Amino acid sequence: MQAGNAHYRREADLPHSIPVLVLEGALLLPSSRLPLNIFEPRYLQMVDHVMASHRLIGLIQPSLDGALREDGQPQLCEVGCFGRITSLTETGDGRYLIALQGVCRFRLVEELHVKTPFRQVSVTPFLVDLEEETASVSIDRDALLKVFHAYLQANDLQADWEGVNRASDAMLVNALAMMAPYGAAEKQALLEAADLHTRAETLIAITEMALARDDDNFSSSLQ
Repeated sequence: MQAGNAHYRREADLPHSIPVLVLEGALLLPSSRLPLNIFEPRYLQMVDHVMASHRLIGLIQPSLDGALREDGQPQLCEVGCFGRITSLTETGDGRYLIALQGVCRFRLVEELHVKTPFRQVSVTPFLVDLEEETASVSIDRDALLKVFHAYLQANDLQADWEGVNRASDAMLVNALAMMAPYGAAEKQALLEAADLHTRAETLIAITEMALARDDDNFSSSLQ
């Protein structure tokens, strides 16, 4: 796995503890890029902190059940994703515009007691994500494109079909999963999918349910 100028091939290439950006409804997947606007003081400090070392942060969602710690901060989901900061721009008004490239998913082991304003956790990486993409993982590309096209039509949206058709299976599935306007639970399910095939099938199922729900809402409005 390559992210920016860095190569990640084994567990020793990754830190065992990492600062985390807690963001509901956000999804970062291995090999994919996510632009972020950083403006909270604690996260500005976090970016400064990792830029002086490994450039890696963890993107993770707050717990889906809404559970809170004693200090009122949300508990965290069990699975997140390592992201390497591959670009950073200072805006001049106190913000950072960064791009994260997904490296691999991780499972949260425990939250660390630290004095930094940003949270830090110890993690176990999903080493399978560091393996190079192979053609042995098959997806039903036709079914995925069909349901994607139906979703765009239902929501009066457009897509760059030339770019879609050029994309590899992995790039297509991960890009659609990240850009799909679904909720936190759906995003977490896509993140935790065991492999690319399962993620594609999950994405198809979620989109079909969204289309069916939209049809029901439209039919109800006519009654």
